[in-house]
Amino acid sequence: MPVKQSFCLPILGGKLKAADAVALCADIGFAAVEVWGRDSDFAAIVKAAHRRGLVVASMIGHMGLGDGLNKRSNHARIEAELRESIDIAAGSGIPGVICFSGNRQPYQSEADAIEATAEGLRRAAGYAEAKGVNLNIELLNSKVDHPGYQCDHTAWGVAVCERVNSPRVKLLFDIYHMQIMEGDVIRTVRENIRWIGHFHTAGNPGRNDLDDAQELNYTGICRAIAATGYSLYVGHEFSPKGDVAEALREAFRVCNIG
Repeated sequence: MPVKQSFCLPILGGKLKAADAVALCADIGFAAVEVWGRDSDFAAIVKAAHRRGLVVASMIGHMGLGDGLNKRSNHARIEAELRESIDIAAGSGIPGVICFSGNRQPYQSEADAIEATAEGLRRAAGYAEAKGVNLNIELLNSKVDHPGYQCDHTAWGVAVCERVNSPRVKLLFDIYHMQIMEGDVIRTVRENIRWIGHFHTAGNPGRNDLDDAQELNYTGICRAIAATGYSLYVGHEFSPKGDVAEALREAFRVCNIG
């Protein structure tokens, strides 16, 4: 079976109204859409998606991309935010919320940062298990887009997941970011699929369309993901260079592979 595809609505940056983007995604054949925050449009987007038979696949679980779970002083705040987000996700049929390691700290070793991040996630893991919501720690590149971000390699994120040892603590494997940091995408996905709770895509370089001007073979990648039996979502997080509808249709076609 082909992978289930979603699209991150905020990446459109006002190119389409949210309701129009939801309708477009449904018409193309997407299974889901994604939001990031919980702004005034959140409830309306969830309702619009559900009316069109779409899932809302993902949302941000806590504040602080650069000031995150690797700092123990943040754990109480993040736990409270995650519990609130988990409740909202469970009530809205959202399977996963996004978590962030934060940026590297000069006083902290890599090993201690991994342990601190695991400790922070462990505080909310039981609640996530009870509610059936995944805590997906995002893999981001520290070379181009997020200088200093610590969870910037698959092995780092897997080490955190192993230490938490919860079926609800997983990785958001962002293919664009991991192409920049380590490449070897298909082998890495196959070897670590048990730890992956969500995917993001974008063309590299540029973070734009999944076209032949970028270097990733998304047809091959999505075929490999489908072959693992992965049953959650592959979310497109790219900025269309031109016509939004054309870009979304082409991304869906490229990745609609089983």
